[in-house]
Amino acid sequence: MTPDNQTTVWTRCLEILRDNLNEDTFRTWFGPIKPISLEDQRLTIEVPSDFWREYIEEHFIDLLSRVLRREIGPGASLVYKVRILDDIFIEQRPKGGRVRNAELPIPDAGSHYTGSVYAIPGLRKLNIEPCLNPIYNFENFIEGTCNRLGRSAGLSIAANPGRSTFNPLFIYGGPGLGKTHLAQAIGIAVKERFPEKVVLYVNANTFQNQYMNAACSAKSANNGNKVADFLRFYQLIDVLIIDDVQEFAEKKGTQGAFFHIFNYLHQSGKQLVLTSDKPPVDLQGLDQRLLSRFKWGLSAELLPPAYETRLAILRAKCAREGVAVSEEVLSFVARSVKTNIRELEGILFSLIANATFNRQEITLELAQRLVDKIVADPKCEITVGRIQEAVCNYFGITDEVFLSKTRKREIVQARQIAMYLSRSLTKTSLSSIGAQLGGKDHATVLHACNTVNDLMDTDRSFRGFVHDIERVLNSPE
Repeated sequence: MTPDNQTTVWTRCLEILRDNLNEDTFRTWFGPIKPISLEDQRLTIEVPSDFWREYIEEHFIDLLSRVLRREIGPGASLVYKVRILDDIFIEQRPKGGRVRNAELPIPDAGSHYTGSVYAIPGLRKLNIEPCLNPIYNFENFIEGTCNRLGRSAGLSIAANPGRSTFNPLFIYGGPGLGKTHLAQAIGIAVKERFPEKVVLYVNANTFQNQYMNAACSAKSANNGNKVADFLRFYQLIDVLIIDDVQEFAEKKGTQGAFFHIFNYLHQSGKQLVLTSDKPPVDLQGLDQRLLSRFKWGLSAELLPPAYETRLAILRAKCAREGVAVSEEVLSFVARSVKTNIRELEGILFSLIANATFNRQEITLELAQRLVDKIVADPKCEITVGRIQEAVCNYFGITDEVFLSKTRKREIVQARQIAMYLSRSLTKTSLSSIGAQLGGKDHATVLHACNTVNDLMDTDRSFRGFVHDIERVLNSPE
């Protein structure tokens, strides 16, 4: 075959395709395709992306098959060469066997993934480090009422990633409640059940830095190849886990890149798992089109664990560490640390370390000393419940009246102040604030906060009420 033979054949194919398609469709989908080689009735063409190949397969393969058989012969076969990076390709044959060809040699994956997250060393299938901590598995994730919804959804995703209704899964809650543990447990379970799937866990700040490096490299080189390479890499992930998506706030370029990655993965049946310290409705500085996509699947809140769950976590940690700690000590620690699993585990490890290095027994007295040094006085912690108590005491209202459905102006304003202070002084989500202050929804809480802001700007007496209560809450008891 002459070097230009494939070009001549492809040109004739294009003439027939042009006659059978409208001009815009022809230029859009067949204009960028390049003929690479023609050997033994096997035509290899280069397409810009895997998405391009999939689109041609879905919309034009029957027509293309007939054209190839006419120009090459009844034994015609087609091979796609998909450009991944500038000098890296993967060859694929058509799905469904409608244009048959022999098994194709595909470059080996080569060494284990190292270096830049989007510099792929070669492809048979992606072979990258998923960045998952094996400790963060479902076996070590203690179930309770605080996390049952999220855990159940995570197990469902692990059994059928990308195909459940929980896509994306948006996990949110305060610090130390197990968001990262649950997200990584999903990734670990997927890899165990489907070793061939490409799973990647990445923190939002890492994603942001990768994008910025790609964008700066592209700008300095006066081309967009680095950003395109970055996007192509993430579009090849089967299960993408992004931790702390609230960090994307005010970062327009990163949001734009993630928007395109999100769309591509979601439409391709890939799984997305996102974590945040707030629910989508409370996130600030994010594009509305991105926020709307965060709400497509399931939003699962992780709440502070109840006493029974905290005790179960401590028992499980002791079993894994092979350390015997009395129920009296475990019960004391579980009752002393109420809001943060990370702090709960920290106290236990401090107990074990002190006992080991100082050759002491793990006694209740030792636990009490450590708790006094490490754990903040719960009386000083500002919670929604404590804010409600302070507001009721200030206005002389009983809890029953405060939580009732009465629409008396003074009671409504007291509720609104409590909602405003809960949003200002705690990290509790709007939905949780509403649930604790009379079973209201997040929209009611948001309206209350806006109302209080307006009144504080225009009413000096009202502003004094709010500041007085705030001083009470912030003063030592």
